[in-house]
Amino acid sequence: MSGALRIPGAGRLSQAKTARFSFDGQSYTGIEGDTLASALLANGVHLVGRSFKYHRPRGILSAGAEEPNALVQIVRDDARKTPNVRATVQELYDGLAANSQNRWPSLSFDVGAVNDLASPLFSAGFYYKTFMWPKAAWKSLYEPKIREAAGLGVSPDKPDPDHYSSRYAHCDVLVLGGGAAGIAAALAAAETGARVILADEQAEFGGSLRFESGARIDGQDGFAWAQAAIARLRAMDNVRVLPRTTAFGYYAQNFVGLVERVSDHLKAPGHDLPRERLWQVRAKRVVLASGAIERHMVFANNDRPGIMLAGAARTFLNHYGVAVGRNVGVYTANDSAYAAAIDLKKAGVNVAAIVDLRDNPTGPVIDEARALGIEINFGRAVIRAGGKLRVSSMTVQPKNGGGERTVPVDAILMSAGWTPSVHLFSQSRGKVAFNDETKRFVPGTYAQDCISVGACNGTDGLSATVDEAYAAGAKAAKDAGAKAAKGTKPKVDASESWSRGMLGAAPGAGPDTTVKAFVDFQNDVTAKDIRQAVHEGMRSIEHVKRFTTNGMATDQGKTSNMHGLAIAAETLGKPIPEVGLTTFRAPYTPVTFGAIVSHARGPLFDPTRKTAIHPWAEAQGAVFEDVGQWKRAWYFPKAGEDMHAAVDRECVAVRNQAGLFDASTLGKIEVVGPDAAKFMELLYTNPWEKLEPGRCRYGIMLREDGFIYDDGVVGRLAPDRFHVTTTTGGAPRVMNHMEDYLQTEFPHLNVWLTSITEQWAVIAVQGPKSRDIIAPLVEGIDMSDEALPHMSVREGKICGVPTRLFRMSFTGERGFEVNVPADYGQAVWEALWAEGQKHDATAYGTEAMHVLRAEKGYIIVGQDTDGTVTPNDAGLDWAVGKKKVDFVGIRGMARPDLVAKGRKQLVGLKTKDPKVVLEEGAQIVEDPKQAIPMKMIGHVTSSYWSQNCGRSIALALVAGGRHRMGDTLYVPMPNGVIEVEVTGMVFFDETGGRLNG
Repeated sequence: MSGALRIPGAGRLSQAKTARFSFDGQSYTGIEGDTLASALLANGVHLVGRSFKYHRPRGILSAGAEEPNALVQIVRDDARKTPNVRATVQELYDGLAANSQNRWPSLSFDVGAVNDLASPLFSAGFYYKTFMWPKAAWKSLYEPKIREAAGLGVSPDKPDPDHYSSRYAHCDVLVLGGGAAGIAAALAAAETGARVILADEQAEFGGSLRFESGARIDGQDGFAWAQAAIARLRAMDNVRVLPRTTAFGYYAQNFVGLVERVSDHLKAPGHDLPRERLWQVRAKRVVLASGAIERHMVFANNDRPGIMLAGAARTFLNHYGVAVGRNVGVYTANDSAYAAAIDLKKAGVNVAAIVDLRDNPTGPVIDEARALGIEINFGRAVIRAGGKLRVSSMTVQPKNGGGERTVPVDAILMSAGWTPSVHLFSQSRGKVAFNDETKRFVPGTYAQDCISVGACNGTDGLSATVDEAYAAGAKAAKDAGAKAAKGTKPKVDASESWSRGMLGAAPGAGPDTTVKAFVDFQNDVTAKDIRQAVHEGMRSIEHVKRFTTNGMATDQGKTSNMHGLAIAAETLGKPIPEVGLTTFRAPYTPVTFGAIVSHARGPLFDPTRKTAIHPWAEAQGAVFEDVGQWKRAWYFPKAGEDMHAAVDRECVAVRNQAGLFDASTLGKIEVVGPDAAKFMELLYTNPWEKLEPGRCRYGIMLREDGFIYDDGVVGRLAPDRFHVTTTTGGAPRVMNHMEDYLQTEFPHLNVWLTSITEQWAVIAVQGPKSRDIIAPLVEGIDMSDEALPHMSVREGKICGVPTRLFRMSFTGERGFEVNVPADYGQAVWEALWAEGQKHDATAYGTEAMHVLRAEKGYIIVGQDTDGTVTPNDAGLDWAVGKKKVDFVGIRGMARPDLVAKGRKQLVGLKTKDPKVVLEEGAQIVEDPKQAIPMKMIGHVTSSYWSQNCGRSIALALVAGGRHRMGDTLYVPMPNGVIEVEVTGMVFFDETGGRLNG
């Protein structure tokens, strides 16, 4: 048997396909196609969890993603323990093992339930008012206990053995939601030939057609029509159908994030299958068909297991063939709950009574319920529910007061109406509007190319929904560029119609009683908590939300938001629109870290980039360091050398003979077009219009605030072409910075930007013998100082390979940077290395490069600057065009704070003891004997031992630094105070004569 409450002949599942599963160690049998929730209910299990704060017994409330109570842990093995899985979404498979959460020692006897008795101590906002005293108890008692109590499930403690995948997709029309509206929109769009993606979070498409027994479309039962329509869509080459796929985020420019559950429903997923797949979809048009969410009734003890939404009970019956009880009560304020009562009565389930808060409603469903002999009580309210681990009764009273009557039941179905699901619309930055007649928020002003259809748009009735959706799908396809096509609109033959419902608390929930009438089930927020928040001064619904935590649980307030808003508005005496609506943020439902991270973990967490010359350096025994994502040769030790000895040797060799350095990681961007020079004028502080082709210039890039953003040497290859270099770590952000300004601020300029970092290998040959090494290998380039002066660039060949040869230096020596296509990088390096051996050249790494550049006072952006340094601070005023009237940052540079006296300026430091090397980041003070905390006037940015200078050298940012030349300052360190002298930034070859050495 698959459960005592499985109704023979009801539902759509085949009883022949059973599946064994366990819950809290107890074995049960379900049917393939069940969710864990439907299988538990079939076996008479309603108690599935405990609430977060009060640890009250909780049962299954819904049948979908809005579920706040039935959160369980799914266990496949020791490494696969997934907490907070919604039982209403988890599909059953043979062998599934689930455990309840947030209870000890057991679900039926939870010690934490003492919190329910102490609930007056845990009223709304208690965490803002408690844990204040004694102060010392915070670290030792309060914080550890709070952290221990936080959360509902237990996080996995072993590495995730599953793998995840991601896909990018583009389409003309993206339809989100697979109910009648979504299917109709997808059919209309697909018939035009447009590329369509249809996604729905359920395993089977159909939406509310899964439970609407009165719906018929094109002569078929509504659900059967949905399956036939999906089969038709699947057969179309221009359509992709994605079941088990949730749209969790709607971002800018119609970019939508979807997560597909690929194998969570399988008993033994193949190793080739990902667990989940992240879809990142860019759509020309989006159709939102996300439906509506049923609201619960707010009354005393409305959280008892066995109390659930009427639509959920109907889904469990009509789709899964499960009765949620044998003696069911119904509490409602709209017609949809009547349909649930009618379906249950026809299935042989006793309906004890329908309690309707409305006075004298009329309609076909009411007449049918009465004809079936169901007791109906108009103008009455359920003021409380009885029972503890399972509801046992409902107490009924006239809504205006009077005598009470207790009705025995084993389940209560409730419905306060339906709330349009505007979450994705709100995420798209659309503005909702309040419909005062229907008392609901619906899409108002659109911010992106999307359209809402069906219940999420506030459209009532199946016929109106299908008509609206079909027209919207056809229009979306046409607007996306598809040709109009004549399709056949689905014809609705029969449907169900529901009335409006109510918002807020029902009688018996206050206003000032101490009963627990729950608004937000997961976070234990009651109606009196909302009122308390208002009484304590909260006026904005966003403040009420944070004070009470209403809507802040994993369900994001899908069932609670509107009730909380209505109660707050009533307490404030204001209309609902004046109180406002909370902001809906992504994700719509929780998304696993695995789906977001996908393959980017372990060795792939951060891609490792290697230059074309990396294998050679590796073979030579280089020690590497990480610079951004690049592996760079740090130094090249010889036998018996430590790092310091190797770096000293490399630095001396570059100064006396020559050195080869792999500079391929430098960012390289090509700026091309008739307006290339104008664009460069706007992006850099330097002038570029008059720079002749074949010459180079050091350039500084600022942010709008006037601070240095990046720097590099720029070569002009032609009147319309610049070769721009950036720092290694800054390449992506500089490219983004340029592209951002080109597209948003200077779109009138005729310019193209191309990242060429990986297209060119760069070999820096530096030192007095550098020209002698390069010259024999170069073709078509005059290497003389007259023809190729410092800061020049020429195009020709080296070793028969095309080259862009730059005469430039980051060491202060005669230097060249040989740019060759990356495929030839190692071959050209080896040729230069062979030639270099004739001149005692050495390979040097990044550490020697840092020392050599510091000896010359050359800065590194990001090390000698910290985001608050201007060109003047860095001593680079000479690189700012004095006659320029505009460039990015020109107004920022003129701000009073940036030209004020006493700003930190970049200077050199020499320790009084030349053998002492300062620590980078060390703070600098004027008086080491001052009281603590001392006044810090600067810090060390770069510090090295210089074998060429025979002493330590350092660069530092010091307040008023250039006015302190020759002064003695102090660097307090744990082992004592270090005296330093403020000097200029150039420590070696101050005249610069070695550039032509």
